Amino acid sequence: MRSGHLRGYSLVLVAAALWATLGLFYESLAAYGLPPLTIVFCRAAIAALTLFLALGWRRRDWLRLERRDWPMFVVFGLTGVAAFYAIYIHAIDLTGMGVAAVLMYTAPAWVTLFGALFLGERLSVLKGGALLLSCAGCALVSRVYDLAGVHLNLPGFLAGLAAGLTYGLYTLFSKVAQRRYTTWTTLAYALGLGTLFLLPLQAPASLARALTTPSLLFWLMVLGLVPTLGGGLAFNAGLRLVPASNASIVATLEPAIATLLGWLVLGERLEGLQLLGAGLILVAVVILQRAA
Repeated sequence: MRSGHLRGYSLVLVAAALWATLGLFYESLAAYGLPPLTIVFCRAAIAALTLFLALGWRRRDWLRLERRDWPMFVVFGLTGVAAFYAIYIHAIDLTGMGVAAVLMYTAPAWVTLFGALFLGERLSVLKGGALLLSCAGCALVSRVYDLAGVHLNLPGFLAGLAAGLTYGLYTLFSKVAQRRYTTWTTLAYALGLGTLFLLPLQAPASLARALTTPSLLFWLMVLGLVPTLGGGLAFNAGLRLVPASNASIVATLEPAIATLLGWLVLGERLEGLQLLGAGLILVAVVILQRAA
């Protein structure tokens, strides 16, 4: 494997590990009664503001976008950030966390399909096998076999698939944008425009409480800077070095790591089939690395 590929996969794994902590933050912030949509708005806004301030201070030239690229970034922010955040929360409400996570992690299938059609990425038998293993692993990790906890309905099913599609679009737009712009610029404008699209959905009272409650603001800042900003930068940097479809499959380690963190930190139940699912995802990652 080329060293660039190894570094790329390592960065995507770092992103998956950081994103896996999101559940811990949401668990802590839920105690404050802050609406979920306000939480995701704040995490995007804090990360975007930090990026724009940093770039304005150190690399102002990186903030310039070509006029022809503005429509792409607008659609990127609308679909890959704002729509994904809002739809995924809605899917969780309709179907529960487990089913929503499985449907959301159809994203690698979307990325693999569109990557082959529009980005010229090769669709090999090994990649197809890794994709199937990762999807099966996500299903086991999310405990869809526990039928008592599964809430199946058409609106929730469609919302979950839409979450997977919009998550996939985030990966694809990031890959395309980074052909012309830096990792920092790409993430800054994606999150910034996504924040603007999420703003009309916010309740002024909830935003005021988030800004005036010191302990709440502290956790929102950490949420925005560590998993959102740190994870986004690591994932986008990894995308520069490996195919989008491969990165999307490797990122399916996120729910496995999140399940492990839930067991270690929150005392949540960890079952044998969940461990099997995590193992399947790891096998998929190894397959991709060996094939690189």
